[in-house]
Amino acid sequence: MSRIGKKPIEIPGSVNVAISPGRVQVNGPLGELSQTVPTRMKIEQRDGEIVVERPTERGEDRALHGLTRTLVANMVEGVTQGFERRLEIQGVGYRATLKGTALELSVGYSHPVTIEARQGISFDVPTPTQITVKGIDKQAVGQVAAEIRKVRPPEPYKGKGIRYEGEYVRRKVGKRA
Repeated sequence: MSRIGKKPIEIPGSVNVAISPGRVQVNGPLGELSQTVPTRMKIEQRDGEIVVERPTERGEDRALHGLTRTLVANMVEGVTQGFERRLEIQGVGYRATLKGTALELSVGYSHPVTIEARQGISFDVPTPTQITVKGIDKQAVGQVAAEIRKVRPPEPYKGKGIRYEGEYVRRKVGKRA
């Protein structure tokens, strides 16, 4: 008994999908991504859509089904629109600049911190206190953004540091006299 369960993934006309056992490869206007997927999941391309089916209704198969469908959907979205993660820098004198393709952060250390761009990742600094990480691979964009945030995470007393856009940092009172 196989069941679709989740809605099919629509493929835009500019995207080519190659499905082989245990692997899905997606080509689009922004680049190419490939991902290994569980061989138990049945992946088919029908009428401009990708359909992922699970072999049984067991909990493990249901979880793998959702994971596989999301991975493939993220690949299709990545090669058509791309992903971006925005970060904010707060603190007096804290700023970011671009040095070629690398990101240079001045965040209160005695030296500037330089972060090199990985393959497929680009940085944008619209203002000295904002950073945008862009790329086609959602996991890589999130990982690089987390590494940038880790350089100086926001602290709870003054709120200084690097945070995700819209992230709420719970403030503490500090010591009282």
